[in-house]
Amino acid sequence: MKFQNRIRRLAVACTAAALVSFSVPAFAQDVSDSHLKAARDAVASINATDAFDAILPQAAASLQASLIQKNPDLQELIGTTVSAKALAMASRRADLEREAALAYAKVFSEDDLKAIAAFYTSAAGKKLLESGPIVSRELVRAAEIWQNGIARDLAQEVGEALQSAAGAQVQPADGTEAPAEGQAPASGN
Repeated sequence: MKFQNRIRRLAVACTAAALVSFSVPAFAQDVSDSHLKAARDAVASINATDAFDAILPQAAASLQASLIQKNPDLQELIGTTVSAKALAMASRRADLEREAALAYAKVFSEDDLKAIAAFYTSAAGKKLLESGPIVSRELVRAAEIWQNGIARDLAQEVGEALQSAAGAQVQPADGTEAPAEGQAPASGN
């Protein structure tokens, strides 16, 4: 029974893969050359694939380390062979650029892509790409400070409102003991 389930799953996976592989070339034919060029320009202007530059060098280094660990006596041969083969595969980077352009072309119109490329090649666009990570980091820091303040103030105001409404001691959410009626709150922080 398990074997039959595996065969069925394999058949379904193969069918799905075949459908996808047949539909991708059809889409590629639907994208005009000018649309694809606009997509390539947009991809290049936003550095969309730069994050993947380290994939081949990392794969080569990992393979080289693994092979040398298993065959330390062949270290020099392994190093030169891996380097040569990795260098020969560097031209396949264009495949990633083409796939990225197709992905963008599926989502954005040719005019959208031209506008994206125009903005990101402008001085403001270049500055956004350069300074965006710094601004994002500062925004996250500001949001954390704001979150802590909001949570603290909310807990304090809710605690005060509950004490007023209930006329009794209410255990604060932070685990500290609420002051007895008529006593000043204990200073914790």
